[in-house]
Amino acid sequence: MASDSSTFSTSPILAFAATAVVTGLWFSALLAIPGLQDSGLSVVVARIGVHLVEISGTWAALSLAPLTRAQKIRTWLALAAPLTLWHGAAWAIVANGLLLPGATAIPLLPLMIVVPTAIVIVLLLRSRRIATVLDAMPAHWLVGLQAYRVIGAVFLANWAVGTTPGIFALPAGTGDVITGLMALPTAVVLAGGRQGSIRSALFWNLFGIADLVVAVTLGALTTPGPLQQLALDHPNLTTGTYPTAIIPAFTVPTSLVLHALSLRQLARRARPAATVAA
Repeated sequence: MASDSSTFSTSPILAFAATAVVTGLWFSALLAIPGLQDSGLSVVVARIGVHLVEISGTWAALSLAPLTRAQKIRTWLALAAPLTLWHGAAWAIVANGLLLPGATAIPLLPLMIVVPTAIVIVLLLRSRRIATVLDAMPAHWLVGLQAYRVIGAVFLANWAVGTTPGIFALPAGTGDVITGLMALPTAVVLAGGRQGSIRSALFWNLFGIADLVVAVTLGALTTPGPLQQLALDHPNLTTGTYPTAIIPAFTVPTSLVLHALSLRQLARRARPAATVAA
């Protein structure tokens, strides 16, 4: 398999180590400085930072596509504007406490995860313009971007201080951290076009999706409401509390979208190799 247009000189081990060190320092700060965790400042800063990277990365991807400048601008606005509105709406819902148990008569969080995610994935995967962009951009970008998934360590921090039940926090937080820690190493391997790199990236995507499904399922089963079956004596309030609730309300859906786009991109790039092998 040919390597992407730009490759890393970094080794996968170094990429993993760097991500692990940063994550470890951040997690240690959450535990050592209670006010940092209580304020939710780290989640707010991380979520805003990721959003800025996503919309700027969208323009970087468009810059590589064989489109006119006007087409690139229109496409960027068609992607960045709805994404920003989606983010803002989710933020407003979380900030106003609408995801807290009993705040609404309908299961708002599951709807916020399933409905917009399904609509966005269908629209993006059916778009020829998006297909052109995905074919032009390096495949490792969509993988490496999800290093932000280490933000799920906040669930582990909440469990450590006793505010979140372990039956939710341990699987959800650990899965997120593993996904985030392996994002850059997987991207490095993919960028270098190493043997089996597409297979590794496919496995990473499937693991990341499984982690999100497990987290959402356990969140529903441990949060007070009609679906609660677990943690009855120590319910999970994390998924409805500002600002941590922005993770299931927006980060989970957009992460699923990124996984879907990455899988589409990898599948198309694996096809020529499979044809040659046949």
